[in-house]
Amino acid sequence: MVACGQVFPEEVLDKIRAAVESEPCISRRALSLRVCEWLDWRDPRGKPKEMSCRAALLKLHRRGIVWLPEPAGEGCSALRAHAKKGPLPEITPVCCSVQELGGVELVPVRSRYSTLSRLWKALMESYHYLGAGPLCGAQMRYLIRSGRYGWLGAVAFSASAWRVAARDRWIGWSDAARRQHLSKVVCNSRFLILPQVRVANLASHVLSLCARRIARDWSERYGFAPVLLESFVERERFRGSCYRAANWQHVGTTCGRGRQDRSRSSSVPPKDIYVLPLRRDAREVLCEQRPRPAARQEEQEWAEAEFGQAQLGDLRLRKRLVTIARDFYARPQGSVPHACQSRAKTKAAYRFFENPETSMDRVLNSHYEATVARVANERVVLAVQDTTALDYSAHPATERLGPIAFSANGLIGLLLHDTMAFSVDGTPLGLLDARCWARDAEDIGKKKRRRQLPIDQKESNKWLVAFRKLVEVQQRCPETTVVCVADREADIYELFDLALSDASAPRILIRAVQNRLLAHAQGHLWQQLARQPISGIHEVRVPRKGKTPSRIARLEVRFAQVTLKPPTRKPNLAELTVWAVYAREVDQPEQVEPLEWLLLTTAETATFEQAVERLQWYTVRWGIEVYHRTLKSGCKIEERQLGHADRIQSCLAIDLVVAWRIFYLTKLGRETPDVPCTVFFEEAQWKALVAYVTQDPAPPAQPPSLREATRMAAALGGFLGRNSDGEPGTKSLWLGLQHLDDITGMWKVLTAHHRHHLQEPPVSSNPGYG
Repeated sequence: MVACGQVFPEEVLDKIRAAVESEPCISRRALSLRVCEWLDWRDPRGKPKEMSCRAALLKLHRRGIVWLPEPAGEGCSALRAHAKKGPLPEITPVCCSVQELGGVELVPVRSRYSTLSRLWKALMESYHYLGAGPLCGAQMRYLIRSGRYGWLGAVAFSASAWRVAARDRWIGWSDAARRQHLSKVVCNSRFLILPQVRVANLASHVLSLCARRIARDWSERYGFAPVLLESFVERERFRGSCYRAANWQHVGTTCGRGRQDRSRSSSVPPKDIYVLPLRRDAREVLCEQRPRPAARQEEQEWAEAEFGQAQLGDLRLRKRLVTIARDFYARPQGSVPHACQSRAKTKAAYRFFENPETSMDRVLNSHYEATVARVANERVVLAVQDTTALDYSAHPATERLGPIAFSANGLIGLLLHDTMAFSVDGTPLGLLDARCWARDAEDIGKKKRRRQLPIDQKESNKWLVAFRKLVEVQQRCPETTVVCVADREADIYELFDLALSDASAPRILIRAVQNRLLAHAQGHLWQQLARQPISGIHEVRVPRKGKTPSRIARLEVRFAQVTLKPPTRKPNLAELTVWAVYAREVDQPEQVEPLEWLLLTTAETATFEQAVERLQWYTVRWGIEVYHRTLKSGCKIEERQLGHADRIQSCLAIDLVVAWRIFYLTKLGRETPDVPCTVFFEEAQWKALVAYVTQDPAPPAQPPSLREATRMAAALGGFLGRNSDGEPGTKSLWLGLQHLDDITGMWKVLTAHHRHHLQEPPVSSNPGYG
């Protein structure tokens, strides 16, 4: 569970619930301090981040995940009494030059209980159109004083806005970099020159004084220095001349949404955005993305991160699960005995698959939680649903399999319907749902009477069940837009009805197959979209399919808002208004069928740019096909001989995560090629890999980049690395990882006997050490 950027493991949530239950009178402050200790959640000065923790606990409370004690009313009243504004001092009218003021000084307000704090609040409440606050997050307040005339005004700096489109474009940071460095951006949230003070250039002079000392004062209070200042100037009230005179840069305009605009109503006036870098390399600092700390990672750490919270009723089962996952990842194409490498571990794996506590759902729940934590860090997440068949016809003795073809005498196996979360760049974040079942042979022929059955008795109900799981994910990640993406099989009227029944539900993006009748005498869907004017041309890269090479397809794009009429056999359903995007390829190569997509979505699509974004979202759907190919060809799940469908599903749960891990490494090597390879390879692995490739046992002083290590590992699996080959794919990588494990094992043996200094030094098993 993620709240305010902090991961709350399930055991910590259990501790919070137990603390509130055993001590119903505990204060929220005392509880937040305990949680900070449990999570080791501290600021750069080493102090508990109490206020951030209280905000996170409140979010968890509102989501219904934990229950908090009632706030202490008396303490809040006392705090408000201390915070009352003081009397206004006598303000002398001033009309002179800056030089005649006798020096301008910024007087910091150190305590909210001080006389200066009451004066600051009195001035703001009396003269500033926004009042005194409250200010958000970390903050510094100053009073402006003249050596000759006394008080001239007040100013305040506080935490920056979470997300501002124009500012973020100017900085150029990614979502991950923004989350890491947002605290280094500080907002000038209040600026007041008293109306009795009329001094030319005073405002810009004060802003220059603030820029010279805010970094030092902020560092003294919070333990780190900001690198960028921002401010928002209401354009209907002010021109922002003083900011321009003080060398602040105008970078854009807000869209009229405030900090609390959850309903996207854009109910506040637009404001001009100004920024001031406090150092020359401010943008470089803010865009820098720290790699995950992994220089001393053990190879089982990823398995513990994905499976370490599995609730299997026995700690020994959880440890065995982590061990099996590590072994399967080391030899993804091996059988169970080959992957486990010993008779004892093989027998333990078979006992694990036979245990009734190790069902597919219980094994995967821990991975689901880890995926949700990754989802919460993204602005938009594409949840791609798809179904694939697992063919076990070569093992007919396996119990409780079912037909996977349309005839009773066809192939037998299992069906898998899963939902994979992707970033908008196509990076797989993990599974959000997976369901596996065997068809009943007696149900063959049910397709002929499908029109008489309700949706909950059809196999197509799988799309609705998976969507309801996404509704839960969206509720747990309110700051992330979750979009359900699916191919033509999901063009089901009930799915659109479910998605539109709740405004806070995830968006859907479905490729249409039905030529549905439209309301308002608009005719049918496909013909109506074909009549729309061409809004532009968009290019997409089409991956290779069989003997057809990859290509750049040029698509004519049309879009419109349409109202669908329900099917005549479903009169109980209402009409639905959705957006449609129609794209058809032009100038395609000879003997190649042109691309033609008609996408239906509940996400607003009123411009060509939005239509292009919907097309880009849909192209990410190809990623789940790569994932299924990795699962079948890379992990050889269809070659598992376990004798029973239940045992296959337990094994499949582990293979699903292993296949995701391989797919994720492939994408990571392309998206972040320059980070050190230690973010993914343990020390023994990359040293053995470099030694094997270079034929030199002495490792380099610095580890290779992730791209270099990924290409070296893929070369073990047959990747040639020619100029025309591009980057390695999942197939060459999973083959290379299997060979790398054998090479690493031999490297450890040789260095242990002959070159001890090449091995990594021993480290503490305590994960908090270092």
